[in-house]
Amino acid sequence: MNRKSFLRAALALPVAGLAGRLLAAATHVQVYKTATCGCCGQWVAHMKSNGFDVQFENVPDTAPYRQKYGVPEAMASCHTAVVEGYAIEGHVPAADIQRLLREKPKAAGLAVPGMVMGSPGMEGSTAQAYSVMLFTADGKTSVWSKYPAKS
Repeated sequence: MNRKSFLRAALALPVAGLAGRLLAAATHVQVYKTATCGCCGQWVAHMKSNGFDVQFENVPDTAPYRQKYGVPEAMASCHTAVVEGYAIEGHVPAADIQRLLREKPKAAGLAVPGMVMGSPGMEGSTAQAYSVMLFTADGKTSVWSKYPAKS
């Protein structure tokens, strides 16, 4: 690689990162959570720190929102969010949501089922392996991304 190519590549990295932040900065996320859920608040903070415009509403039960936005019961977690028509269930990393919004697959949304240690908002000393699942309106699921266990 010559010097000119190296400089061009080096300058492109911050621009690519900025593009992702600008995409997120213009993106509103509506979150439905219970008032007593601390990890939900931590996930909201994760989303905000990644440039998303997040508003949340404390609700008595998130199940009606999962049903309204087509989240399969097998994908249930502690909070439900909506971004540009997609449902986001549970502790989905911001990077996966940014990818979802770039690629715009024909899907109902993304989910991290359950309460997985190590996912955004569920940080701790030990992180479990987990998958982010893509789900469709007819309830089909597939793996969107995988995260390894860490100790």
